[in-house]
Amino acid sequence: MEKVRCLIIGGGPAGYTAAIYASRAALSPVLYEGMEPGGQLTTTTVVENYPGFPGGVDANALMADMREQAVRLGADIRRGAVTSVDLSERPFKLTVDGCTELEAESLIIATGATARYLGLPSEQKFRGLGVSACATCDGFFYRKKDVAVVGGGDTACEEATYLAGLCRKVYMIVRRDVLRASVAMQERVKNTPNIEILWNCNTREVLGDSSGVTGARLERKDGEVFDIAVDGFFLAIGHNPQSQLFAPWIKTDEAGYIVTDGRSSATNVEGVFAAGDVQDPTYRQAINAAASGCRAALDAEKFLKR
Repeated sequence: MEKVRCLIIGGGPAGYTAAIYASRAALSPVLYEGMEPGGQLTTTTVVENYPGFPGGVDANALMADMREQAVRLGADIRRGAVTSVDLSERPFKLTVDGCTELEAESLIIATGATARYLGLPSEQKFRGLGVSACATCDGFFYRKKDVAVVGGGDTACEEATYLAGLCRKVYMIVRRDVLRASVAMQERVKNTPNIEILWNCNTREVLGDSSGVTGARLERKDGEVFDIAVDGFFLAIGHNPQSQLFAPWIKTDEAGYIVTDGRSSATNVEGVFAAGDVQDPTYRQAINAAASGCRAALDAEKFLKR
């Protein structure tokens, strides 16, 4: 059985940054990238809001550079997904791809969260070509254009009001006849003149061509089918933190996000730390994930030295 001093699970900004800092601290980190190397960021195209790139940066190139930097500093980055864990005692016992067994003195969980999608083939077809699950990440590309936001909760209202400051028109596609958002958020939406709520509507299809999204086909509860013309189609129906594997030992909130201790990355299990979107239900930005990966590595270093 292989013994690892610092094991990192997850290959997004949080995981790669944790590997960079853990390598510099001589912790000999081993990182398993999981099923989606590069994380959620690889589902978009150009990143405009990551510091240090005044002209923007290709998302896949950014993740490849982070990975290369971690490898150059000594991180052992491997393909594979952790399929089972036992965090009942240290060293922690983990299995990769159902066969490779490991023992870890410390563990950094950076497995991220996945955005919920509607499950439409056309939605998948235009991911990164007008379909997005992050208005803060991609809204800039739709300045003075028309867009749609799917959802009726606080997140959807926040995304819609953010986009309303950039776009000419924002349609909110709401499947019920009420918003689930807080009263304050509802008032903000209703008082924003360029937001139009389409009540009792479900999306049947995302429309587009070789250049990307051109519209959406909607269906009301009464059976009426109609099209709207939009350049961007934003999903705001929630995220699923990838924490299920650790749930028997690690404390999570009602939505499944890992709970950490104050400003640190420490979880309720000594020697286990969490970083990135798996413990961040609020910001969900690459720069925040990278920062939390730094904190997790520093926390792991202090733990191991102690």
